[in-house]
Amino acid sequence: MKKGGPDDKTVERLEKAAGHAFKDRALLLRALTHSSRAYEADPDAPQDNEVLEFLGDSVIGLFTAEFALSAYPGRNEGELSKLKASATSTLALAELARAIKLDKAIRLGRGEERSGGRKKPSILAGAFEALAGAIYLDGGFEAAKRFVGSRVGPALKPIKTGSQTINNAKSALQEICQKGGLAAPDYRVLSEKGPAHDRTFVVEVRFGDKARAKAAGASKKNAEQAAAEKALKAFLGRKFKRLSSEAFVIEAEDLTLP
Repeated sequence: MKKGGPDDKTVERLEKAAGHAFKDRALLLRALTHSSRAYEADPDAPQDNEVLEFLGDSVIGLFTAEFALSAYPGRNEGELSKLKASATSTLALAELARAIKLDKAIRLGRGEERSGGRKKPSILAGAFEALAGAIYLDGGFEAAKRFVGSRVGPALKPIKTGSQTINNAKSALQEICQKGGLAAPDYRVLSEKGPAHDRTFVVEVRFGDKARAKAAGASKKNAEQAAAEKALKAFLGRKFKRLSSEAFVIEAEDLTLP
């Protein structure tokens, strides 16, 4: 790897984890280079990973759609879209990036490094997409398909016929309450902690005067979704199955109380 890039051991570990040995390591270097680092190195002609990220987004989308069609025969377009979105969301791809230690190899600018860029889901997901794009350019269609299949494919877990894929816990809980004759869920912020750039909200969901669940999140919206999910788990028990970081499955034809 050229000067200023990851050391050879880091690169070799990454290639092994990705299942692809690059013929052109300059492509790999570019896939690992965040815009903050590229502009520091050459502000007039930055060589960052954004174009590869653009390509990789389409590469991952194509193969994930193909895998979803195979894994979930008979599902309609709406269900397939939810399944695909859950497997390729920013949080899901960030988790896949961490799994191959991509966070250790990303090249960041000094400011981004100081602000914790290696932990930011958007940067990790972008680097994962860029890596997919680089593998496609370096190794072609089959190499890219192997990479996406080995990483994204396992996220497309089998689900029972009749199950419903849900990616909004608050909406699902609202529907269950309506069908079960319960009061509409009411969300209350119990506390806010931390500095403005790193706050934690604790939210409680109540039905009438009874508290059902509470959860924390980096935003009020995230905390509300997490609290709604906890309430759903309490209602549905084993019918509730986590599919990914942003979607779950209810193994029932209708969203009703058991």
